[in-house]
Amino acid sequence: MFVHTVYFWLKPGITAEEERRFVEGARALTTLPTVRHGWVGKPAATDRPVIDRSYSYGLVVVFDDLAGHDAYQVHPVHDAFRELHGLWTAVKIYDFE
Repeated sequence: MFVHTVYFWLKPGITAEEERRFVEGARALTTLPTVRHGWVGKPAATDRPVIDRSYSYGLVVVFDDLAGHDAYQVHPVHDAFRELHGLWTAVKIYDFE
């Protein structure tokens, strides 16, 4: 199993329509052929000192293997989502197996 986690910090002041486009694009990523499981969401309401809730949205996608991840990275839907990069100020990615 290969797990790809991505955290986005959206730009302050984006419109509701821009945020909707972001969420729609992120959700589309969870439907790509090599994705076994996928989730998109805002930080949970948990509040402990070790939890970072500073991000706007998180994306988690699970693949069978690295090859599935690599196919996802070059998929046209992923390329289209990257075109929305102007909507966020920062992104952090953590992958694990």
